[in-house]
Amino acid sequence: MRTYTNAFLTKKIIFMLFLSLTLNAAQIATTDSLTLSEAIEILKSQNLEIQAATLDVKAAKEDEKTASGKHWGKLDFIQDFSNSNDAGNVFGFKLASREATFGDFGAKEFMDVATPAMGAGQPIPESAYTTPPDRLNYPDARNFFQSKLKYEIPLFTGFKISSYSEIMNAMTKMKGLEKEQVVNEKIYELRKSFYDMALLEESIKNLNTIFHNIETLEDTTQSMIDVGYAKKVDLLEVQAKKGNVERLITQMDSNQKLLYHYISFLLNQKITNITTPRENVLMPVFTNEDILNKNLDIKKASAGLEVQEGMLDVSKSSYYPMVGAFAEVATADDTFLGNADDHQSYTVGARLSWNIFNGGIDNAKLQKAQIKQLKTKTQLQLAQKGITLQVDKIRTEIITLDSDISSLQKELALASEIYTNYEGRYREKLISMSDVIIKQSEEIKKILQLQQTKNKRNQRIFELEKLANGEQK
Repeated sequence: MRTYTNAFLTKKIIFMLFLSLTLNAAQIATTDSLTLSEAIEILKSQNLEIQAATLDVKAAKEDEKTASGKHWGKLDFIQDFSNSNDAGNVFGFKLASREATFGDFGAKEFMDVATPAMGAGQPIPESAYTTPPDRLNYPDARNFFQSKLKYEIPLFTGFKISSYSEIMNAMTKMKGLEKEQVVNEKIYELRKSFYDMALLEESIKNLNTIFHNIETLEDTTQSMIDVGYAKKVDLLEVQAKKGNVERLITQMDSNQKLLYHYISFLLNQKITNITTPRENVLMPVFTNEDILNKNLDIKKASAGLEVQEGMLDVSKSSYYPMVGAFAEVATADDTFLGNADDHQSYTVGARLSWNIFNGGIDNAKLQKAQIKQLKTKTQLQLAQKGITLQVDKIRTEIITLDSDISSLQKELALASEIYTNYEGRYREKLISMSDVIIKQSEEIKKILQLQQTKNKRNQRIFELEKLANGEQK
């Protein structure tokens, strides 16, 4: 009994140790800090919008296969079953199954009338020719089973099929570019979120420093009140400013949580810890020509031009003749596959059709296709000029923001130094607490202005990279 108890306790201890190790491992896994490069790889495989765009590309490829498959024609197996007592159908059934007889034409009824006359040496009476044969006109109902294998192939369609194949190829290319745009957009949003988080952390750090300085000033003011060198209103001003800074820190903490929620949404999984970038976003070095060569909107416009050129070729195909061929083999009987070899038949043939006149409709369609092609060319040129204008505008804004950041950093350093100076002068009773609070408010204002300006600069750089298909140089 004691042996069993000891074994049970040993197993229980081992299980508890294993459970503890597992929980610790899980905790370590969930607290691992996610880097930007790791997040981008997760984004590409897990983001739901990217997955939907990938499915669109696959669907477009299947459409392309459908258009190309028309070159090979189609092979159909047709199985008919009928039952009829219609004279035309019954006689046709017998002919199709190669079982028609002279009796089906009323030969017996004809001979019943004609034979006595011929035996008597008399002419065959007119009634023998004019009396409707009962067996032909009122046949018994008959089953009909026909098994047919039919192959049809287009030999020449005025290049219509090949034009549709080219159109579908261009559409597949366009869907691929749309997917790249989605990936590009999501990477842009993810990178911006990481850098926004870094700026928030920097601003929170600066505000926490100010908050601790205010706490020190609060203690100093309380001490001065205790010895009669300050008034209670001074302490209230310090505490009001302390509450204001605390509120700003709380707002930024909330913004951090919102950013984590958004990053989790982009990656389609819960994210609670990331490694924010430490370096500033560098200005891209690619030229306007590089951007125009890589820009996805321009590539989509080029693919759209290919589609319109294909549609123009489709319109031109109406002026050509259409040539097709077919071949079929069949067997028919009043039972399924009865005497199949003996009742076989085949048909081969070809057809040419050529529309000579249709009221000018073909010409109108051709003119419309040409107009759309010209419009697409114009849109492509407009896209190129629009992208160039957008790039120049963003570059100018980045240069201006760089200057603003440099100026704000100097202003922040000056505001911090002035606040420190005013705090010392207040202790010496040379200025009032209101003067100190004003200078501290100016320092906080510069911190917030610097964060907003850096955010704008990062956003503009990411937009510039996005125009170059997300490339970072």
